[in-house]
Amino acid sequence: MNQRLTFVSALLLVLLSNGLLYAQPPHGQGFNRGHGPDDRHAEDQTLFHFLLTNHKKITRVVTELPNGVESLTESDDPEVAAKIKEHVKWMQYRVEETKPIRMRDPLFAELFRHTDKIVMKRVETEKGVSVTETSEDAKVATLIKAHAKVVSGFVTHGFEEAMKNHAVPTETVINSTHEYSNPAIANYGKIVQLPDAVQQPRNGSKLVVDLTKGGEADKLNPAIEKVARFVNIYRGAGKEPAQVDIVIVLHGEATLSILNADAYSKRFETQGNPNLDCLHQLHEAGVEIQVCGQSLIGKGGTLEEVVVFCDVAVSALTALVNLQTDGYSYVPLAQ
Repeated sequence: MNQRLTFVSALLLVLLSNGLLYAQPPHGQGFNRGHGPDDRHAEDQTLFHFLLTNHKKITRVVTELPNGVESLTESDDPEVAAKIKEHVKWMQYRVEETKPIRMRDPLFAELFRHTDKIVMKRVETEKGVSVTETSEDAKVATLIKAHAKVVSGFVTHGFEEAMKNHAVPTETVINSTHEYSNPAIANYGKIVQLPDAVQQPRNGSKLVVDLTKGGEADKLNPAIEKVARFVNIYRGAGKEPAQVDIVIVLHGEATLSILNADAYSKRFETQGNPNLDCLHQLHEAGVEIQVCGQSLIGKGGTLEEVVVFCDVAVSALTALVNLQTDGYSYVPLAQ
């Protein structure tokens, strides 16, 4: 038990700030069997702040093992060394008395879920603590190594490191952090997958996109590409794909983006309409595209010049009001 408690206390060294240690985590994250701040809250807060403030007086050496790490954390300052030991004592108390501290950081939250798989050997030194942390579980050993690197970052950077979120080093998270994809609309609106993030895309969502932003005549309107990103988000950015109904209503400077290739080329002296490929893919993905009839006529266009997969509404006003009455959430794209 003491070995496990020491591991928990070591983890909390990197969370020495108001925001990370004591702020309410987002819905669905963190844990706490208590009911808010306890009788040790103020004392621990003061202790943690002291250690962060004095991080430059702390030294740390880490050696990676096949199944974990060895670390030595010390200070030549007797007061700092004493505070490190005091921290360990009170973190032991928190575990024994079931008084955890809520954490926003995904890596530390995940570590706490696997303390039963961690073997700890701790030796207090004159100036601090020597710890060996290992696990027979390969995943947990990876977590231990990731944690050790973050603690070293804490010693180097103090509050700057403590204010960061640290990803759980699984294959899914690594891929989602560094690899973009286009799950529904090819070549447009790339996204990254975040299966463990809060506010996941929900099945049955309904969006009406009020698109008024214009762009350079010979380039894809960037606001149109944003709609492609919306589709890709619902198709592949969350843990599971989600069904969504999207309607685009174009007016203002975006109106003439929906002219057919011949009409657009004649109007803007271009080789075709650079918006049509993305718009057509949106249509094929189930997005409904409407243009304001008042804006179209007002800008010298005709109904016959509108691309075949776009419908003409009496006005953007009526389209937006009617769709919101039908339960669509309003999403403006003016820039």
